[in-house]
Amino acid sequence: MAKGPRYRVAFRRRREGKTDYRYRAKLLRSGLPRAVVRSSLRNMTIQLVQYNEGSDSILVSATSGELSRYDWTHSTSNVSAAYLTGFLAGKRALKKGINRAVLDIGLKMPTKGAKVFASLKGMLDAGLNIPHDKKILSTQERIEGAHISDEVKNKFKETKVKIEEAW
Repeated sequence: MAKGPRYRVAFRRRREGKTDYRYRAKLLRSGLPRAVVRSSLRNMTIQLVQYNEGSDSILVSATSGELSRYDWTHSTSNVSAAYLTGFLAGKRALKKGINRAVLDIGLKMPTKGAKVFASLKGMLDAGLNIPHDKKILSTQERIEGAHISDEVKNKFKETKVKIEEAW
């Protein structure tokens, strides 16, 4: 570690590897709400967050655990669940009058077809306007769960219809 009178300690979240402040500042300068997508081993969490002076406020939130309300019985951490969670968050955002946002994937490496971009596609299909490149989105077969089983594919379609009816 460097020492001396000119050394400046980095912010705590930067030292812990939790925040990229240049990326965050770029997103905040847009003035649009951020569509924050985070995944864990079991769940997906999507929040639309608006920056206020000194703090962030959550406008809309959806987690993949909520999909059980719409009869989703399969894994809550796969690509299909990520899409459905994004679709649910997008419908809730439209109900609150939010039409545009920017995608915030945090420190995740942007990989073509990743769960993060499946949830982006869900928000886009719900009607949100989020800038993106079409090449990075997952294929429709993968989103529907055809690579897993026909049962997941059928349940995906049923769950999507139930979310549309509810919102």
